[in-house]
Amino acid sequence: MGAISYIQPSEQLTQTDRKESRINAMASGIVRAYSKSIGNPDQDYPTMKDVRGDAARVAYVKSQVMAGNPPASLDIREMQPILDAVTVLDQWNTAALAVVGAAYSVFQAVPAPANPNNRIIVFYKVGIETPAGPVSRLLFRSGGAAGNTLAVFDLEQILNSLVVEGYFSEPVVIDPAITYAVQVLARIATGLLARVQLGNFVIEPNGQTIA
Repeated sequence: MGAISYIQPSEQLTQTDRKESRINAMASGIVRAYSKSIGNPDQDYPTMKDVRGDAARVAYVKSQVMAGNPPASLDIREMQPILDAVTVLDQWNTAALAVVGAAYSVFQAVPAPANPNNRIIVFYKVGIETPAGPVSRLLFRSGGAAGNTLAVFDLEQILNSLVVEGYFSEPVVIDPAITYAVQVLARIATGLLARVQLGNFVIEPNGQTIA
């Protein structure tokens, strides 16, 4: 199946829709982690071995998480820019937007972080805190700042709806042991950073970061 990439302004979604998007992203990351030998599905969900196909497994894990049964072998947390992307500040800042139409990393001066070999990152929404909407597109790439495009989202769609937050049509999952980039295109050459915040989950072995 091919990728489906579009953004849904938050005003068009109910609170239930938003919760479903978050939990679906989490479940997608968990299933991907198991497929990469991160975590122990036999410990967490013994009956999942009878479920066939990734879509069915995501639905199964989603139902377990929503029922209050998170995976015991995995920790699931939000991304920390310094820890996970080796930025200078623990904030969501882009590089300075100097040229209209040029691509800038959302990870400050880090163009392409390297994901460790025991970590999954899954992104499901974006928020633009900086007034006037200085960015027009959001791009996810594998293999570095000029690598293969994983997904593209039109940020002007949420600006047109007079909101600052949008949810992705499907989550973007970053595999372990790859270099990846998340970029925005400058819509206004402000010469300043923009605050572009990504809703996400980091999924890693239990106890690695959180005691």
